Amino acid sequence: MHSFKSYLILSLFAFLLSCFLQTNGSFVVPQEVENEKGIARIGVVLGQTSRPGKEAKVSIEIAIQDFNIKNNRSSVLYLQNSLNKPSRAAIAAKELIDEHDVKAILGGHTWEEASAIAEVISEADHDIPVFLSLADTTPLHATDQWPFLVQAVPSQSTQMNAVAAVLQSWGIQQVTLVYETSHLASSSASIISHLSQAFRQTGCELAQILPLASGSCFVNKELELLKRRKRQVFVIHTSLELGICLFLTAKKMNMTGDGYLWIATNEITDLLHSINSTMISSLKGMVGVKSYFPENTPDFQDFRKRFRQKFRSDYPEEDRDEPGIFAVQGYNAVKLLEKDSPENLHHWRPIPATIVEIVSVIGKGYHSVYWTEGLGFSEIVDDINGATTYTHSIDNVGQALWPVQPWYAHRRHRNLAESSKNPMRVGVPGQSLFNQFVKVAVDSERNRTSISGFVVAVFDEMMKNMSQSYVFEPFFGSYDELIEGLHSEKFDAVAGDVTIVSRRHKYADFTQPYTESGLEMIVPVRSRISNQAWLFLKPFTPEMWWLIAAITIYNGFIIWLIERKHSDNLRGSVTTQIGIVFSLAFTTLFTLPGERLHSNLSRIAMVVWLFVALIITQSYTASLASMLTAQRLEPVITNVETLRNMNATVGYCNGSFINYYLKEVLHFEDVKVKSYNSTHRYAEALNSGEITAIFLEVPAAKVFLAQYCKSFIRTGETFKVGGFGFAFPREFPRLSEANRALMHVAESGKLKDLEDTHLISEKCLDEESSPDEESRLSLRSFSVLFEITGGTSTIALAIYIVISIREFKKSTQGHTSFIKLISAFIKDWQHHMRRSSSIVVNVESGRHMRNADQVTQDDTDGL
Repeated sequence: MHSFKSYLILSLFAFLLSCFLQTNGSFVVPQEVENEKGIARIGVVLGQTSRPGKEAKVSIEIAIQDFNIKNNRSSVLYLQNSLNKPSRAAIAAKELIDEHDVKAILGGHTWEEASAIAEVISEADHDIPVFLSLADTTPLHATDQWPFLVQAVPSQSTQMNAVAAVLQSWGIQQVTLVYETSHLASSSASIISHLSQAFRQTGCELAQILPLASGSCFVNKELELLKRRKRQVFVIHTSLELGICLFLTAKKMNMTGDGYLWIATNEITDLLHSINSTMISSLKGMVGVKSYFPENTPDFQDFRKRFRQKFRSDYPEEDRDEPGIFAVQGYNAVKLLEKDSPENLHHWRPIPATIVEIVSVIGKGYHSVYWTEGLGFSEIVDDINGATTYTHSIDNVGQALWPVQPWYAHRRHRNLAESSKNPMRVGVPGQSLFNQFVKVAVDSERNRTSISGFVVAVFDEMMKNMSQSYVFEPFFGSYDELIEGLHSEKFDAVAGDVTIVSRRHKYADFTQPYTESGLEMIVPVRSRISNQAWLFLKPFTPEMWWLIAAITIYNGFIIWLIERKHSDNLRGSVTTQIGIVFSLAFTTLFTLPGERLHSNLSRIAMVVWLFVALIITQSYTASLASMLTAQRLEPVITNVETLRNMNATVGYCNGSFINYYLKEVLHFEDVKVKSYNSTHRYAEALNSGEITAIFLEVPAAKVFLAQYCKSFIRTGETFKVGGFGFAFPREFPRLSEANRALMHVAESGKLKDLEDTHLISEKCLDEESSPDEESRLSLRSFSVLFEITGGTSTIALAIYIVISIREFKKSTQGHTSFIKLISAFIKDWQHHMRRSSSIVVNVESGRHMRNADQVTQDDTDGL
């Protein structure tokens, strides 16, 4: 009886309130009521033409009734219809603030509407009301910008975490996101951010993002593009209308069912309860994540009964009167005001949702399982006893999700992202110039085709890391035609000695290069040095020659200085003595005149110098002999400019991009460029003079020089072009995964092993043996020897000077000062030098006169 009376009171109160309702959607409050103190004024801004707005309006009105009865208060509700337009929401908010002086505003199911309302509130001149936003995609900075804003509903981050968990459980790594660019849909930036963060935790990848215009149902072109790019897994974040249109179009294009997966976000699934069974059945096969709320509690059952009655009364045109998440969120927002005053709500933070309902549309309804953050999947959620069993694999609850059609019963035999029944078709060049890269051998007797080589081995290692099956298909055409086969869907990938060049990006996307990049010029070699006129000077560097001359003269001077007082042959005029010094210096390089030396000091200096001279002469002999006998090679042409100036003919690999590079970049005339299809023909053309040079990419140049290391050499600069890369169709979803796999092959050392095995197994050690300055003997090789002989001679000189000064001091007792002594010694030495020269000249003159007289006398006697 008490329940019946309460119901009558509530019905009467609702009737009285409805009497004040105007056509613009606001309650009319008498002036005396508006001015009465203690009256709570609450504004509501909703898009009352949409299902979320209708549900929220009804539930908020029910909540206000409950609130007033429970607390014996007279809270007044002012309703404004935003018509689902942000501009209209802003006008409604301004009217609530200026005309009704509301203390709180509820509403804004989309962030576009919510931000428009918040902007108006921030410009209010008087008391700023608290704003309870019903948008589930509020940016993080919003509460800092607008402290009065309270997010009254959980964000979508948990929903996106559930999507990532489902995909991870099914082993799916590549996903396409389709979203609607409209204010009717939630902010796309927030969804992309939440989904990307969730995928980073599970290893999944957002391979492509496809925006669709709001209200557009002509999506055939977009779906055709996705189908051509072999997209098979989709996350849809659109309005319900666009989502249904998109899925129906996909069905007509055979892009649903086995091999495809469509996962809808709660933008669609939260409205499944509001559409009829016919419309639901059109979504058969769609999976989705849906906002969870407990439906079996007594409180909700009571609310559900009241909601349905009022909803049918307010909106008789609606087919379905079941309350959904929007009704629950609207009711809970009012209860939030009941728990705390508007002044204190800015401290409140929304409790994040931890449970997500996962639905599968089957027949005219849908079946559900649940996912709980941090726990996993479950068939039920026991809100009363908490006796719920969780699992981390959705397979373990699959029967609950698909009880009628176990669509996923044989999931392990299908890969939704890349079907194992359809391995990738990989095109390879059927006639590669270098078999070391790709070799296609056809055995007609056994009807077999074997494909091997360095490129094939690297591609195989990359595919192993990607867990991807594939088959090779030889292609006997040009390399450009091979790449164009990706655009025409003849191949799913291309593996060959294919160079990454800009014009090929029109048809394909490439992995990072797995070989060295660059274009090199190779020319014949010629012998160097052996016929040069100044060959005898080449064994030593110029600095070495100058030091040898200096140390030789220095040692000769010291020996002459020490020995001159012991031998008359070392005396004479200044010119004669200079000649004696040079003669003595250089003859000591080849002989040791020990019997003619009188001083031990000169003997010591001479022995050390002769030891050094012996080593120097032997080194010179060996180096010169090496230069005369060893083959020294140099390129006949050193740069491209010389080739152009001499109007030379050059060659390149048949079918490669180098033809374009030689003509358009290096500016060779068309008639001066020839193509060849074998390395043997290359060598023949170079040796016969048919062409002067060939241009090869760095990997090919290594192979060619390994085969012909004695006859040809690389020269000139290396031109910057792309290296070899594997090609995939444009916007290939697994390109980043392929690059990661390729990096793993390189970092593990496997790439280096494959290169050694296939490319440089016949490495030529003298391919770059042209002489250079490093082959000549320099000061570094003999610095210690020069220091020894120079030091020994200097010490001998110093001892000689000291002894000479002592002897002079004994003979001249008058000089007491050291400086005077040295000065007198120098003067005496100079006088002695002049006297010695004079004596020698006089002696030689007298000897000459005596010889002349003797000849005259003999002649006289003979007569």
